[in-house]
Amino acid sequence: MILRKVLLPFVAGALALSLAACSEEDKGAKEETPQIEGNEKGTKEGEASAEAMQVKLAEQQVDKKKIVAVVNNEELTGIEYNAALTSFQDQMQQTGQDPTSEEVAEQVKGQALDALVNHTLILQKAKEADITASEAEIDERYATFEEQFGGEKTMKKALEAESMDVKTVKEQIAESLLVEKYQEKVVPADEVKVTDKEIQEYYDQAAAQSKEVGQELPPLQEASEEIKGILKQQKQEEILANHVEKLKADAKIELKI
Repeated sequence: MILRKVLLPFVAGALALSLAACSEEDKGAKEETPQIEGNEKGTKEGEASAEAMQVKLAEQQVDKKKIVAVVNNEELTGIEYNAALTSFQDQMQQTGQDPTSEEVAEQVKGQALDALVNHTLILQKAKEADITASEAEIDERYATFEEQFGGEKTMKKALEAESMDVKTVKEQIAESLLVEKYQEKVVPADEVKVTDKEIQEYYDQAAAQSKEVGQELPPLQEASEEIKGILKQQKQEEILANHVEKLKADAKIELKI
């Protein structure tokens, strides 16, 4: 998705992934069953491989206080960069790529810096436009995350594991809300139009792909509203991406790493 390349996925990205991981660990502990001896060696080898990968991924991070970029005189630090980097590393792994290989590592570094710069530019413009997020909005979004990841105890455990606290999370949620509101200001959803032809073309393509893997889509009539929403979001993201490129052209940006 274009927006994932444009915006730094703070809460919905790095934090959500870490919370999900903790939730899965708890779930796995509850569902654990005795393993036969023959599987133990493979399990240990897999764990060792995963640990080695985590070490390599961590080596790509920078000191959390290091200045990684300056955007319109605003300094961006390693802690922000590392959050973006972790998210993109995870995305690469999900697509079967090794984010620690020389070529991919350089690509991930560029994506993380680009996302961080873009995110900062949007926040700067949102604040210039006096866009704000109320305490009620922040609390509501936080409650949604808390519920999504298994309740208060699981949330607290996940935050402690990441050396984070509720205050930090709510600050990031506030930023996320500012970005969303700025997007709506730049690209109002009701001004983005999707035609019946576009819906049909999307459906036909999805149906063909589903058929290849032995699956069947629901009738177009049932799926049309969902498809319309997807296409509308894609158009919003494309427009916002172009808008951000214009912001970058007018901005003073200095990369430090």
